[in-house]
Amino acid sequence: MQEIEVEHRYAAPPQVVWDVYTDHAGWKGWAGMSHSRLTRTGSPDPNGVGCIREIGTGPGKVLEEVVEFEPPKRMTYRVVGGIAPMRDHLGEVLFEAAGNGTRVVWRCRFESSVPGLGWVLRLGVTAFFKSALKGLERVHFPG
Repeated sequence: MQEIEVEHRYAAPPQVVWDVYTDHAGWKGWAGMSHSRLTRTGSPDPNGVGCIREIGTGPGKVLEEVVEFEPPKRMTYRVVGGIAPMRDHLGEVLFEAAGNGTRVVWRCRFESSVPGLGWVLRLGVTAFFKSALKGLERVHFPG
């Protein structure tokens, strides 16, 4: 089992950071994706429980289903399709007040579906999480 945890701080309140992060179709603008969209809306919030977001670059894509949605504190999701060579992927994103800003902790666990590839996937996913969270700051919360 591979486990990842990254954190980033923003100079904005948790609700504001939450609103931008959970606008799944808006990921294209800050997460380094060439496309992002909802393929199924959630209920009662379109970006909430049951929604499926599709994110990707070029022809590659990953489909993730939101399984828990607790505004503005916590969201969990699982990979349900796409090209990711992993199984049992479960992600969690926490939004916590930190002084006048927000501390975001993004973690996940998964197993590689290709023996011996887990550590490479862990490095790649860690790099993506860090880059995406920095992109969120650069585009929406520069300072």
